[in-house]
Amino acid sequence: MPTLSEAESKRVLAAAGVPMLDERVVQSATDAGAAADAIGYPVVAKLCGDAIAHKTERGLVRLRLGDRAAVEAAAADLLAAARPDDGEVGVLVAPMVAGNRELIAGLHDDPQFGMTIMLGVGGILAEAIKDVTFRLVPIERVDAEEMIDDLATQALLGPFRGEAAVDRDQLAAVLLGLSSAAQADPSIVSADLNPLIVTAGGTPIAVDALVERAASS
Repeated sequence: MPTLSEAESKRVLAAAGVPMLDERVVQSATDAGAAADAIGYPVVAKLCGDAIAHKTERGLVRLRLGDRAAVEAAAADLLAAARPDDGEVGVLVAPMVAGNRELIAGLHDDPQFGMTIMLGVGGILAEAIKDVTFRLVPIERVDAEEMIDDLATQALLGPFRGEAAVDRDQLAAVLLGLSSAAQADPSIVSADLNPLIVTAGGTPIAVDALVERAASS
């Protein structure tokens, strides 16, 4: 089944209401520098394309780029690392997001129950505690709030290591946006927001996204 690039995945989900940051996809190192200037430093640069699903494993992510020279050098390296089977690629330039907590959210088309929406604890704790909750699509505001309350690790959602409590309204908006995306586009088979990094101010931000669609007949 075809997957969308990170940039296109984010565009599809943002159109349905999932909050996303100001990000740019460019085709040259010079344009990457200009995009970073417009976004503000520090930034992240990633090689982006429909056929690139595992950027980290291939070393196609550059973090904490603090000035234009660093961005242009990183973008040039990333474009040079593209392989023929990657197809059309670009460089995604995005704000650098940091936080001590990670969540995951997504959509999954269950063969028995139909489209489901998921919220869970992500990052290094995900495998250890397996704290996830599901609902059938579509969901309403009360369902999103119940999903957040269902997580067993509520301590992670409150004030944590000097960081603010998770913005539950913003997290609910992420879940409602995913539900809307599934309703708006029946070809979506799955969607992953992994990770949702919770900033020091408590805002959950999707720093990566992957949408998979059913193959067209």
